Amino acid sequence: MSTQLTYRAAGMHCDHCRIAVTEEVTQVSGVAGVEVDLDTKLVRIKGTDVDPAAVVAAIDEAGYDAVAA
Repeated sequence: MSTQLTYRAAGMHCDHCRIAVTEEVTQVSGVAGVEVDLDTKLVRIKGTDVDPAAVVAAIDEAGYDAVAA
């Protein structure tokens, strides 16, 4: 089943932040794409059968607290 998830991750402000979040989230099973918007602090994920808890854990691993947006 196709999945689209969006999270707010406060504290992201630079390319390093974007890269760190992207690298962690792309390792989550089923994730096909990640878009990080530094202006809105949103992380958008597309994929198939993506576990939302795994995405939150990945964003946390990158150093940011994720909240469903």
